[in-house]
Amino acid sequence: MQLPQIRLQSMMAKIAIETTPPRLEIQQPPPELEIEQPPAKLTIRTTPSKLTIDQTKAWEDMNLEHIFRRIEKFAEQGYNDWLDGLTRVARQGDELMRIEDGGNPIAEQAKENSEPPMYEFNIGWVPSPFSVRISYTPADVDIRFETHKPIIRARPHPPIIRYTPGEVAIRLAQRPSLHIDVVI
Repeated sequence: MQLPQIRLQSMMAKIAIETTPPRLEIQQPPPELEIEQPPAKLTIRTTPSKLTIDQTKAWEDMNLEHIFRRIEKFAEQGYNDWLDGLTRVARQGDELMRIEDGGNPIAEQAKENSEPPMYEFNIGWVPSPFSVRISYTPADVDIRFETHKPIIRARPHPPIIRYTPGEVAIRLAQRPSLHIDVVI
């Protein structure tokens, strides 16, 4: 015996999805930048150094002094010698006034006035040590500076953004179907 058969044949539905991707473009224009640097101001003041060398005493030690100084020195020496002579004559006069006190003042005065004085001399240096006087004043340097900050002008530009949104298109690519057959 043959039984009837039912045959089912089905087709599923198919969906078609078409997408257009979104598009994003970003451009960043560079900023406009201006930098200005004013120059610094520098001031330098210098007081020059001073060196003084005084060798007057060294020249005097070598007997090569200036004529005015020599005249002054000889006048002073003459005045001192005159005072010494005046003192000696006054002292000798006093001794002669008191001749009755004893002693032999005339002979002693004759011996004193006739003999040259004894000069003592040891080692001598010409010119004498430290006879050249040196004086030094160092230079003075005053440095002043004034700095200026840079002047910066910046103009930023906003980014340029272009956006194209994406699209999704959904459609039915294949309709569902069911086919039924009966086979006897």
